[in-house]
Amino acid sequence: MSTEEKPVSAPRSLAEALRGRDDTELAALLRSRPDLVTPVPTDLTQLATRAGTRASVVRALDRLDRFTLQTAQALAVAADPAPYGELLGLLAGDEGDPAVSAALPGAVRTLREQALVWGGDDRLRLVRTARELLSPSPQHPSPTGLGPTVREATAGMSPGRIQEIVTAAGLPSTHDAVSAVAALTALFTDRERMAALLAEVPFESLEVLERLVWGPPYGQVTADPATRLRRLLDRGLLLPTAPGTVVLPREVALHLRGGRAHRAVEPAPPRVGAAATHSPRTVDATAAGQAYTALATVEELLKDWDEGGPAVLRSGGLSVRDLKRTAAALDLPEQVAAFWVELAYLSGLLASDGEADERYAATPAYDTWRERPAAERWTTLAAAWLTATRTPGLVGGRDAKDHTLSALGPGLDRSAAPEVRRRVLTLLAELPEGTAPDAGSVAERLRWERPLRATGGAAGSGPTGTGSGSGPGTGSGPGTGDDLRSRLARWTLTEAEMLGVTGRGALSAHGRALLGMPAPASKAQPQAERADRADRAPEPAGPGDRLPVHHRPAAPYPDSPAPPPPALTAPTPAEQATASAAAARLLAPQLPEPLDHVLLQADLTAVAPGPLRRPLADTLGVLADVESKGGATVYRFTPGSVRRALDAGRAAADLHAFLAAHSRTPVPQPLTYLIDDVARRHGHLRVGAASAYVRCDDDAMLNEILADKRAAELGLRRLAPTVLAAQADPAGLLEGLRRMGFAPAAESAGGDVLVTRADARRTPPRTAPEPVPEGPPVPDDTLLAAAVRAVRAGDLASTAPRKAKDGEADGTGTGSGELPRTGVAETLATVQAAVLTGETLWIGYVNAEGAASQRVIAPVRVEGGFVTAYDHTADAVRTYPLHRITGVAELADDEN
Repeated sequence: MSTEEKPVSAPRSLAEALRGRDDTELAALLRSRPDLVTPVPTDLTQLATRAGTRASVVRALDRLDRFTLQTAQALAVAADPAPYGELLGLLAGDEGDPAVSAALPGAVRTLREQALVWGGDDRLRLVRTARELLSPSPQHPSPTGLGPTVREATAGMSPGRIQEIVTAAGLPSTHDAVSAVAALTALFTDRERMAALLAEVPFESLEVLERLVWGPPYGQVTADPATRLRRLLDRGLLLPTAPGTVVLPREVALHLRGGRAHRAVEPAPPRVGAAATHSPRTVDATAAGQAYTALATVEELLKDWDEGGPAVLRSGGLSVRDLKRTAAALDLPEQVAAFWVELAYLSGLLASDGEADERYAATPAYDTWRERPAAERWTTLAAAWLTATRTPGLVGGRDAKDHTLSALGPGLDRSAAPEVRRRVLTLLAELPEGTAPDAGSVAERLRWERPLRATGGAAGSGPTGTGSGSGPGTGSGPGTGDDLRSRLARWTLTEAEMLGVTGRGALSAHGRALLGMPAPASKAQPQAERADRADRAPEPAGPGDRLPVHHRPAAPYPDSPAPPPPALTAPTPAEQATASAAAARLLAPQLPEPLDHVLLQADLTAVAPGPLRRPLADTLGVLADVESKGGATVYRFTPGSVRRALDAGRAAADLHAFLAAHSRTPVPQPLTYLIDDVARRHGHLRVGAASAYVRCDDDAMLNEILADKRAAELGLRRLAPTVLAAQADPAGLLEGLRRMGFAPAAESAGGDVLVTRADARRTPPRTAPEPVPEGPPVPDDTLLAAAVRAVRAGDLASTAPRKAKDGEADGTGTGSGELPRTGVAETLATVQAAVLTGETLWIGYVNAEGAASQRVIAPVRVEGGFVTAYDHTADAVRTYPLHRITGVAELADDEN
């Protein structure tokens, strides 16, 4: 029989349906369901089995949009198998819906691609596990609100009672219960006959059906039902399921609903509404200002922790008290301060030092980061935030054990966070330039794209989605709970604004570039070129105009229909590096140019009218305290700040020269006097280590210290006219004397003054925390190609027919999946013959670990007890010991 003469039969199983796919379709399946490729299945039968497991099906259902999920739910209450027309009727109803008719082929195609549905349009079959999860049951009501069929509801009913119902419904009695149930089902599914039957039912009885029609379909009755219920029970319009419980049969509900499986079908995603519109220039300028503020905030945070930050809690993280202190130092709310602390940690700029008395401090990477251009420093922060699974918005909340979630502590990872952040920003990119979205519409869009995640259905006993509807059991409404994805979306909008990805709520040009998206035409083309092309017709896009694989072009807004939700995948490190570089190029011109001067004033303050260059900012940060921030920063000089500069190794002459060189105004006389006065007293007292001691050439000053009541806590006593010993440690003694108004200096064992610098404390090298992935990572193209080849070859090994041996009826293979078994002599002879003839063999092989497998090989050489062959299963040349080959069989000749 030739190939042309062979009939094309419908697949009898999911495995057969997968065998009918080409390599591209198999790769698409493995990409959309990456759990199926870990580990690589041995053949298509194992792939189909794995695709039907509960965990894998729940994960796949969890990633369906609302309409595709509604399609699967409709298939779960349809006949098995169901023709396409029946499915369309369940979704579009008797009157039809053009939007549903247009969207349904795409939903069915998605279910097929993800191996949740198989079979042709005349025999659509939902994978058995998915049907079990989505079908109605008393324990897990269907999101459709439908109940069991007549056949299911009457399964335990006596034949006599069934005959009574058939007779009351106006049908002739039958000879058995099976035919009676079939007749009753035929009546309930016939629109005209069913309408005539309901016309005989009084209005008060129809009211009962109306209350149950959209679910839940179960109701309670007494032992002696009222007349209006008795009429329904007699005709089978309500069927008893347990003592005191009745159910509305599925066929009756569908008739009352006009054939619809769902009350509200949503074939298209809801649009993201606009809250405000601004000019793109305003948006970019605002976002750039926020980006600069973000850099300044992170630097201020880590500068405050330069000499050692807060202690690490025993359970990990930052204590509530330390978070409050950090928030007060940054002059920010605690929740906002937690975001900046987490962002510094995510970027690898902050970590614990790992010491016995573990504390937080800046990492060595922070010093490198500070030396980079401002735009590049911002992209480091923004890229870390975009891909992180840690969620600062959870700080202050409670975990499953009712423990408080602390900043930098465990329990803040949410694997959905990177996807939600990228998706929210992508939705912003689909709006016109300068448009800020309505936060509620963004959350509603996300709930449409992942309805099970919004209701938590996939995390429970099954993806029933019973809480997702606006009415009981509808399963199709927007949902009213404050689900995690909605909170993540809200936090994303807030954090993006603080970070400078958005400005006034709208996505900025550098924020768009950070996502790897092309700039709008207004940004991508120079002004003259735009004017030159204004009157030209748009040119068709070429191959080079395609967007990266992790984005899908948006439909024009707002005239054309909204596109389906794209399957976003995380960009590769190379793609993200390219996107970050593009964002830095767009942001750099928007940031203010660092200045090399300040304005000194007579009230002991200095005004920095903009950002300062790094050496000037570092020195001034030691010499003065920040008094206020904003468009201009005001620094105040105090005795303590000047002493801090002297402690850092600066001499009074150095400070005078520094101020004269960097001030656009003359150095005020009060500031000169302040520096000289502090320098004159600085180091007059020397503190060293005994427990601690104080020495001074002026014994009158030592007498003054001893006479001061505030020195009592230091435990001072005189050892010599110029030396005092203390019970306090050197650091405590230094701090105590400074509180008393003195300016002591620490000295080394050799008597030299110790120079202390603010950036002396750093952790050992630390890496940024790794995101916690949500399930297996999406395989790359190389792995997908190798996996498809391995599955194809394994399937060939398990299904290839072999030549019949003596005593066998045919050559269809082992039939039971067992390895071929032959003696050593027969194995050797068969392999040697195959080397000469170039034939392909089917072998059983047991490796060194004892794992058995089937392989298809083409022997090349046999020598020394080893077979060298091309292994079609591994797509490589391998060498096999003969003693590990369980048997060998020749493949049947191709009849084609």
